[in-house]
Amino acid sequence: MNIIRLGPPGAGKGTQARHLVDARGMVQLSTGDMLREAKDSGTEMGKVVAEIMARGELVTDEIVIGLIREKLETVNGNGFIFDGFPRTLGQADALGSLLAEEGQSLDAVIEMEVDDDALVQRITARSTCANCGEVYNDITKPVPADGKCTACGGTEFKRRADDNEDSLKTRLMEYYKKTSPLIGYYYAKDMLTKVDGLGEIGEVQQAISKALDN
Repeated sequence: MNIIRLGPPGAGKGTQARHLVDARGMVQLSTGDMLREAKDSGTEMGKVVAEIMARGELVTDEIVIGLIREKLETVNGNGFIFDGFPRTLGQADALGSLLAEEGQSLDAVIEMEVDDDALVQRITARSTCANCGEVYNDITKPVPADGKCTACGGTEFKRRADDNEDSLKTRLMEYYKKTSPLIGYYYAKDMLTKVDGLGEIGEVQQAISKALDN
């Protein structure tokens, strides 16, 4: 099973992806992670990526599709979770063509809906374990009283510099401007399922599992 997750920054996509990886054996394909991995790989593709990133330029869709192709052909798992790609209609078409070439298909698109004001409130209270990336929230999931991460025991926590109200509103506007057309695109293909991204983590997990199992 191959799926795409849509949702604005801070909607909980990363948390839910980790659950799918653990519970279903899926493989998360994060565009950012793939680019960093390629940059450090020393391969011909990696050298191209490193040069582009060193110049501060955006990596082309063709390169990202090439990296995804490598993963599809070399990584084993119970399906892939596409994270950070596609972001545009052109990328969506390219991904669909790639999957068809590889004898695979896209099975579901999960949109994590959120209320923007509630999202801003949640994200400005967010922190992560500096060691493993476990997410905490001052309101809903505070750092344990003993100061230790429940996942790895780490004691250092950090907040993203752009997790403030002004930056978040800018990021939300950018997301809606670029990504919203994908919602209509996949709705027209009868592949879109909406879930409440601001629900309790377990409730969101159940909603996503139900959508994938239908």
